[in-house]
Amino acid sequence: MVLVFPPSKRPWSGSLVKATIEGMTITFITGANKGIGRETARRLIACGHTVLLGARDRERGEEAAAALGARFVPVDVTDDASVAAAAADVAEHEGRIDVLINNAGVQGPFGDPGDLTAADARAVLDVNVIGVVRTTTAFLPLLRRSDDPVIINVSSGMGSLAFTHDPGRSESHVVVPLYASSKAALTMLTTQYAKGLKGIRVNAADPGYTATDINGHSGSQTVTEGTDAIVALATEGPGAGTGRFIDRHGEIAWS
Repeated sequence: MVLVFPPSKRPWSGSLVKATIEGMTITFITGANKGIGRETARRLIACGHTVLLGARDRERGEEAAAALGARFVPVDVTDDASVAAAAADVAEHEGRIDVLINNAGVQGPFGDPGDLTAADARAVLDVNVIGVVRTTTAFLPLLRRSDDPVIINVSSGMGSLAFTHDPGRSESHVVVPLYASSKAALTMLTTQYAKGLKGIRVNAADPGYTATDINGHSGSQTVTEGTDAIVALATEGPGAGTGRFIDRHGEIAWS
């Protein structure tokens, strides 16, 4: 079975088909009860994926899963036991995953960094970086049962040195120190995973400035536009590249 990716209004020109084993691609998404994660789930279900909707809040997660036609799997990426239980749940019910989307993220303090505390830093890094490590490690055995395993880390242009120093870009006008630092760490983590995890494609996606709860819905892009890069990576065919950082316009230089 071949799945064809239905693009939104976007110029991404990468490969848009993915062959699946047993006629179905199984995708696990963290932080998927709202925003980027929920819209990614909706679009991948429309592509024919079986989506496992991961969320910390059970009520919201179950509501989102029921509305979209996904299966809810409770997961708190900051808790070792919760992540292990989520992986065990998937092992029992689906037996594997083909795509892991590390989407869960928090912003942290905004503006003047003079009052930042170690607790502030731990809270952001525990979700945005350490949470990715927890989840990836726990789900690797399930990914390795796939014929075409894929990991997608939802990063941000706020983690790009080039973008945050370019006065022509919106990223250069925002001061959100812990979020930006965590996303810079996540993009580097992505390149290291891509080099070290043989046989697994590992890429990072920048949604762009998208209207979601994390920015008070001030973003200039719709949530559908913000998921273009993620959906493109999740629907590529076997043999597509690894170690890439893309947005909805294509590949971004690692800088």
